[in-house]
Amino acid sequence: MTARLAHIFRHPIKSHGREELAAVTLTPGQAMPWDRHWAVTHDGSKWDQMAPGWMTCANFILGSSVASLMAINARLEDATATVILTHPACDPLTFAPDDPADAATFLAWVTPLLAGERRAMALVKAPGRAMTDTSYPSLSLCNLASNRQLSADLGADLSPLRWRGNLWVEGWEPWTEQGLVGRRVAIGQVTLQIEEPIKRCKATSANPVTGLRDVDTLQGLRDHTGTQNFGLYAKVLVGGTLCAGDVVEVLA
Repeated sequence: MTARLAHIFRHPIKSHGREELAAVTLTPGQAMPWDRHWAVTHDGSKWDQMAPGWMTCANFILGSSVASLMAINARLEDATATVILTHPACDPLTFAPDDPADAATFLAWVTPLLAGERRAMALVKAPGRAMTDTSYPSLSLCNLASNRQLSADLGADLSPLRWRGNLWVEGWEPWTEQGLVGRRVAIGQVTLQIEEPIKRCKATSANPVTGLRDVDTLQGLRDHTGTQNFGLYAKVLVGGTLCAGDVVEVLA
């Protein structure tokens, strides 16, 4: 079976929603455009507004500590940098994150979802730098067959949305990706360098429909793979446009 790119996702605000794309254009050395473009600081963050730059995920409000965030869906209007968020417990919100008044409206919208677990302080961004979980600009590559295998092992129907991946491959055998660190992967016009596996956090235990923790995905990974890894971090070596359906080929 020929492996193909099945899904493309981006997450405009880190840990606050995802959207599926039909196509995306990638640039060498850069993350996916608009992916993790903004992030939400909390009252323990070390964010410096006078010198904004990439920071570790501990400085931001995350799905690992606030399960309800996992049920947010997002849509970004690229031309106007306007974001539309939906959640089963909230009215839809349309706002411009770079507008201070709109950002304040967003903070008020998300605060009830935090249930006192965190205090949302500011919606921030770093010029020219996605707020990825890695210290380098990255995107994530995941295998649908591995998700199906883990679902079968756990006796649960795990939505791929739990893993917050950017690119999803159909046609690989389960756990093929575990042997790809250090290799290159071609997808359509694009070539990726596989850097490292993704060690997963508690966010994946939450159902992306309900925002409630309902499956111990981390224990499941440890039991069935011996690690907490699912998916791969990659760098863009050769840029170009990716489209759902593009052929995926593992290179040397």
